[in-house]
Amino acid sequence: MDVDLRDLELLHVTAETGSLTAAAARLYVSQPALSQRLTRLEDRLGMRLFDRKGRRLVPNDAGRRMLVAAGRVLAELEAATRDLRDLRDGRDRRVRFTAQCSTTFQWLPPVIRDFRQREPEAEVRIESVADDAPVPALLAGVVDVALVTKPDRELDRVSLTRLFDDEMVAVVPARHPWASRNHLTARDFTDAHLVLYDVYDQTRIPSVPLPLPPGARPARITVMPVITDLLVEMVAGGQGVTVLPGWVAAPYVATHDLALVRIGRTPLTRTWYCATRPGPRPPHVEAFVDVLVTRLRARPEAPSSDAAGSSALAAG
Repeated sequence: MDVDLRDLELLHVTAETGSLTAAAARLYVSQPALSQRLTRLEDRLGMRLFDRKGRRLVPNDAGRRMLVAAGRVLAELEAATRDLRDLRDGRDRRVRFTAQCSTTFQWLPPVIRDFRQREPEAEVRIESVADDAPVPALLAGVVDVALVTKPDRELDRVSLTRLFDDEMVAVVPARHPWASRNHLTARDFTDAHLVLYDVYDQTRIPSVPLPLPPGARPARITVMPVITDLLVEMVAGGQGVTVLPGWVAAPYVATHDLALVRIGRTPLTRTWYCATRPGPRPPHVEAFVDVLVTRLRARPEAPSSDAAGSSALAAG
């Protein structure tokens, strides 16, 4: 490893103060020692990290890139230290929550509002997890509660509470030929260009089945980060069609002139669950789960897409 924690602290403080003298004072070391440490770091990396402009040291391109990493690592360590201190002192009142396959959270503010009425001292943190895989994150203690729907090899190791079923629908521009269809068949996708979340990247091992009827073979698939707004903008701009849960797609129908079309004669549905680690839960986590389950089970049922494919499916 060419960089250690002290190096990251050096980069962060030097960039913030613009001076090795000021940085040395903040880090409680001598200026010559700090200068030598910076020189050794730059020698190991084979690049200068700061340029001198007048009397200030200013990060160059290489320095700015290293500062991004330094900021993330130092912030995570600070957060971890704070969390451990709260755990030690019995003051941990966090609920770390993540939701799978979606960056649309219109339903979340009412959940948090109800939860805070019950637990005013508690805090909800919305976490993103690697590869959109919350079950391993649950088991590793990275999150406390997850909203899940995709299959996972470790799903039998977590506690699941069934919430609701939702319908997967094709999302197309309002003037697309599909918009007037009552439903789509596998053959309809033969010439289609699909834009999907990258969780459906078929080169992954194991791959996640495409949200399509059996036998569907799209002409082209483009995968993108799990950012719903990005998929919607691509579809609205005529750069393909996508498939989303109806409750996720519904808010965009009017704002982006889109239509939602049923996939298959029988709706293509999937089941959502609230997932937690097995065993007793702290009272504040138990309260959050109770509010989440109550709210999402009570969400209005999504109506079927009509013949014009433009009905707004209820968003939780």
